[in-house]
Amino acid sequence: MVNIIDKFLGLFSLDMGIDLGTANTLVAIQGQGIVLSEPSVVAVKKGTNIVMHNGEAVGDLAKTMLGKTPENIVAVRPLKHGVIADFSITETMLRYFIRKAQKRKWLLKPRLVIAVPSGITSVERQAVVDSALRAGAREVFLIQEPIAAGMGADLPITSPTGSMIVDIGGGTTEIAVLSLGGIVSSESVRTAGDDFDNAIIQYMKKTYNLLIGEQTAERIKKAIGSAAPLEEELIMEVKGRDLQVMLPRKTDVRSEEIRDALAAPIQIIIKAIKTALERTPPEVSSDIYERGIVLAGGGALLRKIDQVISQETDLPVRIADDPLTAVARGTVEVLNELDLLRPMLWDYE
Repeated sequence: MVNIIDKFLGLFSLDMGIDLGTANTLVAIQGQGIVLSEPSVVAVKKGTNIVMHNGEAVGDLAKTMLGKTPENIVAVRPLKHGVIADFSITETMLRYFIRKAQKRKWLLKPRLVIAVPSGITSVERQAVVDSALRAGAREVFLIQEPIAAGMGADLPITSPTGSMIVDIGGGTTEIAVLSLGGIVSSESVRTAGDDFDNAIIQYMKKTYNLLIGEQTAERIKKAIGSAAPLEEELIMEVKGRDLQVMLPRKTDVRSEEIRDALAAPIQIIIKAIKTALERTPPEVSSDIYERGIVLAGGGALLRKIDQVISQETDLPVRIADDPLTAVARGTVEVLNELDLLRPMLWDYE
């Protein structure tokens, strides 16, 4: 009966799956796929929660303002390490993304399936739910990110066969061994893509006495970053502010240097993977030995990170198809089979 009612109500609402990430938020809709992918950034008037540009300075527009705003404007990332750091601004951001994804008004508010880090507390889970309800959701379901990533990567997570997913996002890396629709063993570490960027910022400051911003660090990571030696090493011109004379300056940086800068956060992720493997029951371990590890999330796009993880674990490692969208695609799979998959969802008060 509930299923029939839900299907009937679904005709009058546009239900969504959301990957509410520290760095980026993705929205997916049944039958349409990914309809929105924008930075989790909001530009507000300093000392207030008033969003600039008539409430439109969210996502792409707000990210262009990072590090470039005048004194009266602040570009804020309301999520830190996968959890809400600013309740009010997160609500504003979610409302903007929901409205933008809907494109037109629907009779009923949407139901949302939101992916959240597996390591967050019940209080933090409740904060996500409250923000989503206040932002305009009719009903909210939470799913752990590694389960959503596994579903988006087409892993047989409901079968008795063990699968391992490593989702390297912006604020957290979610590692899980999945079997029979649940998590057999897991690790959640607050080291991920943002830490890659910060490592580059610190390296440029220490080695070149050059101060660069988050967006420049991200460009360096994407352009010449790697986890292992490249067949042909790369070089990039980097511009920033000289910390001695406090004037703009540029310098050339080699991919070997950026690789050294990224080594520490990569090792933290590898250590967490090994910890999850050590906690895995023997029968499931044999499945992982055969099937290997699947990487998802933006961090999976770092050159040769799959090779380094494979060397360190002595297991086959592959990158999921379109790893950036794996979690969001997984949330839509939940919407498609909500009654069947409801036991996999997180309860909240």
